[in-house]
Amino acid sequence: MKNTAHFAYWPPKLTKTLTVPETTIIDNLVISAKKYPTKTAIQYYGTSISYRTLLQQSEHLAGYLEKELKVSKGDHVLLFMQNSPQYLISLFAILRREAVVVPINPMSTTEDLRFFVNDGNIQHALVGQELFPKIAPLQEENQLENIIVATYSEYATPEHALSTIPPEVQLAAESFPDAISFKEAVAKGIEPSDYHGKSEDTIFIPYTSGTTGLPKGCVHTNKTIQANVVSAIHWMNCTSNLVTLTTLPLFHVTGILHSALAPLSVGGELVLLTRWDRDYAGAAIEKYQCNHWINISTMLIDFLSNPKLKEYDLSSLEIVGGGGAPLPEAVGNHLKELTGITYMEGYGLSETISHTHFNPWHRPKLQCLGIPAFDVDARVYDNATETELGPNEEGELIVSGPQVFKGYYHQPEETEANHIVIDGKRFFKTGDIVKMDEEGYFFIVDRLKRMINAAGYKVWPTEVESILYNHPAVQQAVVVRAPDELRGETVKAFVILKEDYKGKTTEEEIIEWSKGQMAAYKYPRIVEFRESFPTTASGKILWRKLQAE
Repeated sequence: MKNTAHFAYWPPKLTKTLTVPETTIIDNLVISAKKYPTKTAIQYYGTSISYRTLLQQSEHLAGYLEKELKVSKGDHVLLFMQNSPQYLISLFAILRREAVVVPINPMSTTEDLRFFVNDGNIQHALVGQELFPKIAPLQEENQLENIIVATYSEYATPEHALSTIPPEVQLAAESFPDAISFKEAVAKGIEPSDYHGKSEDTIFIPYTSGTTGLPKGCVHTNKTIQANVVSAIHWMNCTSNLVTLTTLPLFHVTGILHSALAPLSVGGELVLLTRWDRDYAGAAIEKYQCNHWINISTMLIDFLSNPKLKEYDLSSLEIVGGGGAPLPEAVGNHLKELTGITYMEGYGLSETISHTHFNPWHRPKLQCLGIPAFDVDARVYDNATETELGPNEEGELIVSGPQVFKGYYHQPEETEANHIVIDGKRFFKTGDIVKMDEEGYFFIVDRLKRMINAAGYKVWPTEVESILYNHPAVQQAVVVRAPDELRGETVKAFVILKEDYKGKTTEEEIIEWSKGQMAAYKYPRIVEFRESFPTTASGKILWRKLQAE
């Protein structure tokens, strides 16, 4: 039965349902450019790009794709770049051509790309110059017909940047045999044919991170994406004078939706960073008076641990939030002390093009996924008994809503295996273990695959990590399972110490402290200090890599 307890804590003066517009994602940009032609859409290392310029360059690139490269309606086009104006111009150009964007993680290897090109049925790619060597072999093997190469420095003005710009943005343009220059393609000024895109057209296929096997392409339409664009706009109080600090990678669903598509749909301004830099972020918040910053916990932890943080005026910030991994309570408390802002967590997946849950801005809870967003039916389900569970019972999160994807690309069996029908309604099975409190707020317990079985007791790594963050010496922590002769599996913690505690705190001290903070079966029996953790391009810690060690 649909849960409605959370309606008592719904943001005031906000409807509980939203009609999804029939307009398309490219329509959003066209309308913003008509409304605000001279307004800045993107700030990029000293360069301001207006809405008129963003739309015009997207149109001209679309014309080049159509008339020079013969990209057809419905073709899949690889987008393989770091954050840059060219990323957004490329994305809108592909959509303007009525083709399909396949965004790929810039950390992908040539082998990864070979899989995506084959699995995604891709012939064309738009690529960052620094990434070209990874994709060039696929052109040599005749797996890709056309590659357009973008040089980020062509859109930067270093002398007007706030501090040092990333190495990738300093690279001068190179010419590559058999590749096309992004700058030259746009400069041709080719107008595309008339646009006839429809709400139900497939436009975006992000791939899952492959945590449960090979990556799978998630098929999204204008409508599934538009559902979350309008949802984000209303929930986050986005206005035409919004200034968003865009630091999440744009290939990632949360980055593209919350840090680009939603702000651009209302005429907001993006302050765009190619690589995460905590000092540049601090200076940018002060200089451009950024209001919103959607990030990931690892980014915020690094930002708050900056010894120079007090040099920056952060008073313009109104909403700081994110998802991907629960924010440790100690970090949330630090943010609140510094800015007066309570971190606003959400929850979502590639399959739901970012969020299905949001914390209400007026009543957020820390370490909480939030409450179901507009028109989302979220339930806690016991797979073993095939029953729905009540408050404070742990089970798998299943969701139904307008943002849920159409299915995995050419994998009908996988699509069916990950859905369930209850009372005639189709739900997506997220694979995440959650519980819901009496007020209808949802809390992550852990990934179904990540649970540690210590002598028959269930240990959820996320819970142990959260407690470890309360230790004054701990900057970051990751908990994994380790083999144990007696218990079968036991708890191991990898820890990065704060600078002031390095050489002063021992592994044994962390273990002893933990004994007093959690149940005997939960505390880590092994602690190992590290200088850094492996992460994805979006900043998620690769716990599987640490687990494999």
